[in-house]
Amino acid sequence: MLTAAITGPRRIGLVEQEEPVLPAEGWAIVKVHAAPMCAEYKAFVDGKPCVGLGHEAAGEVVRVSAGSRVGIGDRVVVMPQYPCGHCGLCLAGDYIHCEHGLDYGAPTMAQYVAKPAWLLPSIPDDVSYVKASMACCGLGASFGAMEKLGVDAFSTVLITGLGPVGLGAVVNAKFRGARVIAVETNEYRKALAKEMGAEHIVDPHHPGSAEQIKALTGGKGPDCGIDASGAVAAHRLQIDAIARGGRIAFVGECGEDTTIRISPDLLRKGISLIGSWHYNLNAFPKLMHVIRSSPLVDRLITHVFPASRIQEAFETSASQHCAKIVLEPWK
Repeated sequence: MLTAAITGPRRIGLVEQEEPVLPAEGWAIVKVHAAPMCAEYKAFVDGKPCVGLGHEAAGEVVRVSAGSRVGIGDRVVVMPQYPCGHCGLCLAGDYIHCEHGLDYGAPTMAQYVAKPAWLLPSIPDDVSYVKASMACCGLGASFGAMEKLGVDAFSTVLITGLGPVGLGAVVNAKFRGARVIAVETNEYRKALAKEMGAEHIVDPHHPGSAEQIKALTGGKGPDCGIDASGAVAAHRLQIDAIARGGRIAFVGECGEDTTIRISPDLLRKGISLIGSWHYNLNAFPKLMHVIRSSPLVDRLITHVFPASRIQEAFETSASQHCAKIVLEPWK
């Protein structure tokens, strides 16, 4: 089969690899029809040779082992990670936090991928593979955060960072009827967020950005916030701008330390800080309802590339003049 491989600085191509085999009972092989791109462009720019990219997909089941919960021909979303499937977290649907992951990994930017069948929820007949693939990082990360935050039509949501995940947060917030204040500098993504219905977009480099955000909410601050940037400055902006008693979910990956002052930030403001990596698997039907119903999902998917144009796809992702990009491995 063909799979994506970084071969040097800003160089990527397709290489031949052996097709996956079924490693155990209860597994399935999926023919990948849609493989969304996430932050792989960073490795592409860095240029360290790598075979094995991607962690989200949608496709068609082509082989199954004994005990599989899916059948040949089923259309499915490929959930991320390889959790154990037996611990309390997995059984409760919070498999993303499993501490006993299987010693197995496989890229999704490939023509086939092997997966435990319980991590392959079904796609409704009227949803395309490309749109269904948004049930992973495109919409899933912010959907899980909004479930925890309790975002509804009475909420004002502060979204910091309008990359694909942050723009997905705009889609989810508007579907719930919430008011959106976003923080971003990228002009392409600011314009797209406005088209999606974000009421206000604030420049994070403005020296009074926290006060500006508060002013947009009558001085009290947004009810809740989602950081999709992973930037320490954005973390502080969220904490400083959020209303007293507000709730913040951190979604963007961050390798640095953010200073949190327990008394002024938490005790006296009474705010809650939440880590939210994905969503509970039991909520998949609700997220699929968003995908089926929201007209904004089509705007979130700005580019669909055949794998034969993978170099162009990664150049586009690295340019950041895009939202969610999807690869089609068989084209």
